[in-house]
Amino acid sequence: MFILISSAWLMIGCASSPGGFERGGSIAVWDLDDLSPQKGGRPFLGEVLSSQVIEVLKGRGDYVVVERQRLLLALEELRLGTTHLVDESTRLKLGKMLGTRWMVFGGYQIIGDQMRLDLRLVEVETGKVKKAIQKISLSGQLERWLETARRAAEEL
Repeated sequence: MFILISSAWLMIGCASSPGGFERGGSIAVWDLDDLSPQKGGRPFLGEVLSSQVIEVLKGRGDYVVVERQRLLLALEELRLGTTHLVDESTRLKLGKMLGTRWMVFGGYQIIGDQMRLDLRLVEVETGKVKKAIQKISLSGQLERWLETARRAAEEL
């Protein structure tokens, strides 16, 4: 009996990832919000950075990524408008409807040649942030910003 209970605890301990939570399931990545003081110069950067995050998550294979088009269609169907107008709690409700387990939210801020990128991995069911990542790029080059997004996504 003792061996059976010990084996069960051992299997439970091995089931979770080293990051303190279990990876897997489906995940949706929202376009990153522009939190820069001077907005408007890079209207599609949030979508481009999010695409980098999506590619990393797809490549790793430990999440099933919900396609962006599916998210947008669900928003249209619910008549909620664009993703920029929908708050995080509404996005989580949408995630429940789509059957996603995780969502990635975040933003970026550009000041001068520096970019700060913040990502949050949120559990859809509870709304709890399971992991938060912050990266800073000291270069004003787009390729460096994309690399920063890839490095941040690798840590999710």
